[in-house]
Amino acid sequence: MSDITANASALTPAGARDVPAIGVGMLGYGFMGRAHSNALRAIPHLITPRTLRPELVAIAGRHESAVASAAEVFGFAEYVTDWHALIADPRIELFDNLGPNDVHTEANVAAAQAGKHVICEKPLGRDADESYRAWQAVAAAGVKHMCAFNYRFVPAVRLAREMIERGELGEILHFRIRYLQDWLVDDEVAGIWRLDKAQAGSGALGDLGSHIVDLARFLVGEIETVSAMLRTITPVRGGVKVEVDDAFVANVRFANGVVGTLEASRYCSGHRNGLTFEVNGTKGSLSFNLERLNELEVNDGAPGFQTLLVSEPNHPFWANWWPAGHTIGWEHTFIHELDHFLAAIRGGHDVAPYGATFEDGYRAAEVCDAIVRAADEHTELTVPYRTLAD
Repeated sequence: MSDITANASALTPAGARDVPAIGVGMLGYGFMGRAHSNALRAIPHLITPRTLRPELVAIAGRHESAVASAAEVFGFAEYVTDWHALIADPRIELFDNLGPNDVHTEANVAAAQAGKHVICEKPLGRDADESYRAWQAVAAAGVKHMCAFNYRFVPAVRLAREMIERGELGEILHFRIRYLQDWLVDDEVAGIWRLDKAQAGSGALGDLGSHIVDLARFLVGEIETVSAMLRTITPVRGGVKVEVDDAFVANVRFANGVVGTLEASRYCSGHRNGLTFEVNGTKGSLSFNLERLNELEVNDGAPGFQTLLVSEPNHPFWANWWPAGHTIGWEHTFIHELDHFLAAIRGGHDVAPYGATFEDGYRAAEVCDAIVRAADEHTELTVPYRTLAD
């Protein structure tokens, strides 16, 4: 046993050590690696009832010094520089794919075919074809799979869904959502994989748009038609042509008749992580702002909105946290998400409807692809969803 494993075992509560373990292999060590490993290490200490006890077996990354440091900091017993070693390792039962978008599909398919459960950061693939292939593979393999749309696991977002399901807003009429960031305002930002079409597939659309497409589907329903515009604001960065979008806006019609708007940009000064949405119905409305993630603005048909602090014992996920009013943060969404996945693995039940499966990841990608085509053709298009039999 390595020092890291021994230390982790010593810090794990005795009751948690009685819970069955599951070996985890992780691809990627950026800030998502930090977020996921923090969640995996926290689950045995904070979540009750306990589902499975994650054992951090190995982490993979291309640059040896960086991945070695990440293994030590994140708590993995070992590191490798080739993700294929994770797939070949019989100790690893859960593959956590946080790599750049161009390694999502190949690694996910290989892991599923090796019998490993798979969670993958969004977007599931660089386009709908890649995402569809990944969904086909994991479905054929019979393993549990999740696309890591963590904003489904914000307590206020889950509460919003529950309120809509209970009919508290009446018939939903209108939905709007936007995701705005500012990190590309600096024209000196260049040379990163998110600006490389070959690695990323798209820009703001895949990076931020996939999140808001998923939330639109999660809260309101399936998107049926789209019309859109995309723009690359800075076409050359660091002397290299930028072939991905910096911003997009889209009009959508849902299968249930609801109309809505989606927009995202990484070029909005002052917006550090500005994800907001609003749902309007015949009996009331609600709105949410990720930068105030413990709050939900609610209207019951009377003038104005009231602020609901989502921190009561009966609110989603709150049984595992603090007394009312003691708020939680962005990092807790990954704890909720990964615990949900571990529970599905141990219990043998579906990840859906509250967790996003690879089918959800594929359907989000299909909407994003339709947005690109609609913008190119300057028209409204129907989204062409495929089934596993196609």
